[in-house]
Amino acid sequence: MYPDYTSKFPELGFYGLAGHTRSPRDILQQVRDAESMGLGNVMISERADYKEISAICGAVAAVTSEIFIGTSATNLNKRHPTVTASIGSTLNRLSEGRFALGLAKGAGNFKAQGLMQITFEREREFVDLMRRLWRGETITNYTGALGDYGYIAMPAYLDEDVPLLYVGFGPKSLEHAGSIYDGTHLHTFMSDQALSDAVAAVRRGEATAGREAGVVKNWSVLATACDVSEEVYLKYIVARLGTYLQIPGYGDMLVKINGWDSDVLKSFRTHEAVKSIGGLIDSVATTQQIAEVAKLIPEEWRPAAVGNAKECARRWVDQFDAGADGVIIHASTPEEIEPVLAEYEKIRPVERFAGRTNRPA
Repeated sequence: MYPDYTSKFPELGFYGLAGHTRSPRDILQQVRDAESMGLGNVMISERADYKEISAICGAVAAVTSEIFIGTSATNLNKRHPTVTASIGSTLNRLSEGRFALGLAKGAGNFKAQGLMQITFEREREFVDLMRRLWRGETITNYTGALGDYGYIAMPAYLDEDVPLLYVGFGPKSLEHAGSIYDGTHLHTFMSDQALSDAVAAVRRGEATAGREAGVVKNWSVLATACDVSEEVYLKYIVARLGTYLQIPGYGDMLVKINGWDSDVLKSFRTHEAVKSIGGLIDSVATTQQIAEVAKLIPEEWRPAAVGNAKECARRWVDQFDAGADGVIIHASTPEEIEPVLAEYEKIRPVERFAGRTNRPA
């Protein structure tokens, strides 16, 4: 129904509108640059300010023709199933088959927001329901962990094959993802060992479900800061990592999978330099405040691609050596990573990507 899209680097993508933004139109130039450079994917996160996921993805689809567009991610409990399914079918048709739906369990107090808690059972049902609705099924008298629906349907003429990606990094969640999803989109600031462990968890899930080994494609997310100033380094690396560490549950899991010291995390959260910021570090902190936060985060807690272009390119390749099928470059814009891409092309493990298309899973 749709063509295969193959860019020069189908195994590479970038994180659009990384972190906090007040100017969502920036994504338009970012994706144009990425497509002209040959990147195969863009992943876009969601925040409740200026980053509503369907609006951003629709804009991206309108100004591109080859790059695959993925959500990274939206929580599966935010919308009625037919609304999410309609977002997926609309964006896939709008982009002519270049959309991937990335789903996450999310963090925060869902009860206070009037939303149901996400469980493995609900997640499995939701994924199955999306696939059925994209096939144009009509479902009556649905009763399950997701709730009770007397009637839930999409038009019979629908026939959309939208890849489903799990966005997260907990070992149990990744093992579950291996049994039901088409791909995974992992997390920034995972060490190479944590990345390998994550891929192994997905493979266990595949085996438990009786799926073909390697059918689920795993994407590493690697913060990249090539030849940047100290101020930019603080913004791209320290502020972003500090924000993750601020979030209860979220930061704890990141510390756990990397084998970091939980006492250091506790000290970080209770330190006045963090408490005085009064919000998410990457949204509201000044450069001076981020510099104080940097003193609280050990160097070994900052796995990323930092340095000159050759050093950063080598770190991209390291992700494949650790088991990733693809790499999403975080923090920097496509324009900023252009020197790294030139060095990466020289050492790119071409044989790994024979026959690859931009489809992320």
